[in-house]
Amino acid sequence: MERRTIGAGALAVGAVGLGCMPMSWAYTGSRQRGDASMRTVHAALDVGSTLLDTADMYGPFTNELLIGRVLKERRAEAFVSTKCGLLVGEQHIVANGRPGYVKRACDASLRRLQTDTIDLYQLHRADPEVPVEETWGAMAELVSAGKVRALGLCAVGARAGRRAGARTGLHDATIRQLERVQQVFPVAAVQAELSVWSPEALVALLPWCAARGVGLLAAMPLGNGFLTGTLTPGQGFEPDDLRARHPRFTAEMMAANQPLVVGLRRVAERHGATPAQVALAWVLAQGPQVVPVPGAKRERWARENAGAAQVQLTPADLAELAALPPAQGSWD
Repeated sequence: MERRTIGAGALAVGAVGLGCMPMSWAYTGSRQRGDASMRTVHAALDVGSTLLDTADMYGPFTNELLIGRVLKERRAEAFVSTKCGLLVGEQHIVANGRPGYVKRACDASLRRLQTDTIDLYQLHRADPEVPVEETWGAMAELVSAGKVRALGLCAVGARAGRRAGARTGLHDATIRQLERVQQVFPVAAVQAELSVWSPEALVALLPWCAARGVGLLAAMPLGNGFLTGTLTPGQGFEPDDLRARHPRFTAEMMAANQPLVVGLRRVAERHGATPAQVALAWVLAQGPQVVPVPGAKRERWARENAGAAQVQLTPADLAELAALPPAQGSWD
């Protein structure tokens, strides 16, 4: 697989990563199987999807434990990205950016992942009670200690702008945070949502990253599964699946957004590919520092996603995809 670099330190990863969250968090719990998930991670590494993206809050903790079982055997082949800064309670999630907590969280992640070093340590969310510079400074100390190779930041949610239908200014808060932490220690990567039906990061966030040699990890590049063309409007989701409460996954909105899937399928047929592969190829085409991180919990999907790196979209393909109608429905 093509290799891409993240950050000024030229950290090399496969062009398509593996989002590990669905294996133990936020999606249908009845379909989560530890052995199947482990096979998925092994398959991803086999085909060159070396970036494994997890977080201590996924599970919580169980996702890192699962990845650690694979890393115990294949650490040298993997690029490990995990996150800190969010605590999961019974009915709530809260941020914790206190320096002491961040350092303890890193040590705990290292134990669960069965490794001595985390390749990319990301701040999941800034703590409103702690200056982000203090949190970032503690993370920088982890680099100095050899526990972490590089630091990343997850984009702040842009809910108000999405509800209002805005396309600009959605990442202003993230960019302000980036400007602040960049003064403390270099940012290697930013993780933000980017897909055919959610392209807002192209407006300001990606240009900011490109101008500074910062990688962009494209989260949810398959639109929570919608862009794969495998979901049926009105099919329903189990109560523990985030899509059961997601406005874009009502039967009405899934039907209204079918033109996006039809457009992806039309391009895919010309390339002998799948709609998911075209959706990922579109993300890859947005810049050499962009790495899509599609979530998958089955070996089949991990292999199919990796195949997107071989799909070369033409200028005509990209123009056709750009002309597709924007997604309908609020995001939150």
